[in-house]
Amino acid sequence: MSHKDSASSTLSSTLVNPRRRALLAAVPAVLGAPLLGIDGMAFAQAAAPARLTPFSFAWNQTSFCLTPIAVAKETGIFEKNGLDVSLVNYSGSTDQLLEAIATGKSDAAVGMIYRWLKPLEAGFDVKVVAGLHGGCMRLTAYKPTGITKVEELRGKTIGVPDLGAPSTHFFKVYLHKAGIDPEKDVTWRVYQRDLLGLAAEKGEIQAIADTDPLLYKIERDSKAGFTELATNASGEYHNRTCCVVGVGGKLLRENKPVVTALTRSLVDAYDWTSQHIDESAKIFLKYTTNITFEELKELYATLNLHNHSVGADLHDEIAGYAKDFKDLGVLKASTDPVKYADHVFEKVL
Repeated sequence: MSHKDSASSTLSSTLVNPRRRALLAAVPAVLGAPLLGIDGMAFAQAAAPARLTPFSFAWNQTSFCLTPIAVAKETGIFEKNGLDVSLVNYSGSTDQLLEAIATGKSDAAVGMIYRWLKPLEAGFDVKVVAGLHGGCMRLTAYKPTGITKVEELRGKTIGVPDLGAPSTHFFKVYLHKAGIDPEKDVTWRVYQRDLLGLAAEKGEIQAIADTDPLLYKIERDSKAGFTELATNASGEYHNRTCCVVGVGGKLLRENKPVVTALTRSLVDAYDWTSQHIDESAKIFLKYTTNITFEELKELYATLNLHNHSVGADLHDEIAGYAKDFKDLGVLKASTDPVKYADHVFEKVL
């Protein structure tokens, strides 16, 4: 599949290749050869196995925090690990995405753990195998309000794009831990994303909770400015993951090595991106619009690109988030956070 074809694909048009399951059994072991650069960007194609396993991976190509996925595709990291990956641009609801993974319409996908916690509690046959990074959501106050601390949001109104958005859920948890009742002490008001800045200027809201690069652009275009109050990498969340990789349970049961190959590819790609910011930005500019090279570099600086949790670390993070969301009432009172993590997590590295 060409880049142009993969970039314009939609999940609804992506079906499992009939020969894919047969090929999965032939997936090579993950290679440990060193990565060789050409102008700091390309990996040695000679290191790639002769026979590659077809694999479909759903992502949102407008999300700058997923740049390493494009890097893995463009530089040959997926091929180095034995995979012929088709990137599927996805923008539908989380439930549809999880259903697509569970039913095999997509082999794997990336999503925000805060959005996936509740649907996974419902029993989708999807396992979380890797965390990719931390820090792509922020809570920021409109500067003319004079608010400089989270504690000063008591009695204020926070603008959000969706009451079920990952940023809404996360910052409700954050406020709760700061001693603010997120249901009684503040008001959450929904706006279209492109109207959040205007709502702040009109005094309808005093703060915004959202993801970058959308919030970054609101701040960039504001004359009065905003004051950052917290991110999803603040305080105790400094080393926690936000975006995670989910794979179908059936695929894991039938051929775990291919999932290990995918996970190893993503870990390699995030490490490479963190060390090659300029080259990575150039790659991602092929996949996105309305953002510049310099802006991408600024945004990368807000991420913890090294925080790609796997193994016991990821299990413990999932259990911690499950406890947070249980305390907030998002997960059922009967849910045991550790058992929840045991159920939705799979160790592949």
